[in-house]
Amino acid sequence: MVDIQSNKDRAIVTNDTKSTSVINRNGLSKEEFLNALPKQMHSRVGVEVMRKINDTLTEPDVRYNFRENLISYVSVLKAGRFKLSSYLDAVKYVSFKLLGFNNQEAFSKTFPNRVATLILEGSDDKKISAHVAMYNKNKLVNLIWEQTLIPSYVLNADRYQQAINVQTELMLTAKSEMVRSNAATAILVHLAPPEVTKIELDIGIKQDDTIEALKNVTNELAKVQQQKIANKTMSAKEIAHSTIVVEHIAQADA
Repeated sequence: MVDIQSNKDRAIVTNDTKSTSVINRNGLSKEEFLNALPKQMHSRVGVEVMRKINDTLTEPDVRYNFRENLISYVSVLKAGRFKLSSYLDAVKYVSFKLLGFNNQEAFSKTFPNRVATLILEGSDDKKISAHVAMYNKNKLVNLIWEQTLIPSYVLNADRYQQAINVQTELMLTAKSEMVRSNAATAILVHLAPPEVTKIELDIGIKQDDTIEALKNVTNELAKVQQQKIANKTMSAKEIAHSTIVVEHIAQADA
């Protein structure tokens, strides 16, 4: 058993042949992570994956929202074939951006070793910025980022209500009849209940020559059967049990 002590969090990693669990006060257990993941990815969750997750959960800048984001955005894994480690990195990067860090800061905090290597190799700020820009366009990063966006109508719900309040005040207090009328109309338009959409399906049978010919043959057959019953050459029971033979007549092309 390895005992890892940080300033505020205590992580205990236990490893045996049957199970692996990583627990800390703000951490995520393997069972919790597996419950959120698509089943086809369960086999990829090993010791190193859980260690990486819980190491991140000890970082003061990101630990409070990384855990929730990791669980919340797993649906993006169904949109392509992604490595689990890439998903962890992308969630961490987006988590830093949501905290107000710019792209380069989020990249540096997500990949400190990669940035250190670039610097040792002599990369200048321009070259590092190119790496950041490329990662920021990453498909997985953008799928996760899309999950964080709030629709404008939700984001501005308070403004919507304020606008309704202004229109109501104008409708009740404006001296101009036109202003009151326009305000009332605006309220009626924007607060109207949703209309019930009715969908009507017009299902019909195309009356082409084939259908018409079949109808004529059926009518002629019925007349012949009625005549045979009238002449007592066949009974109704015999007609009901009789077999209709359909002959296919091939016509030569004109």
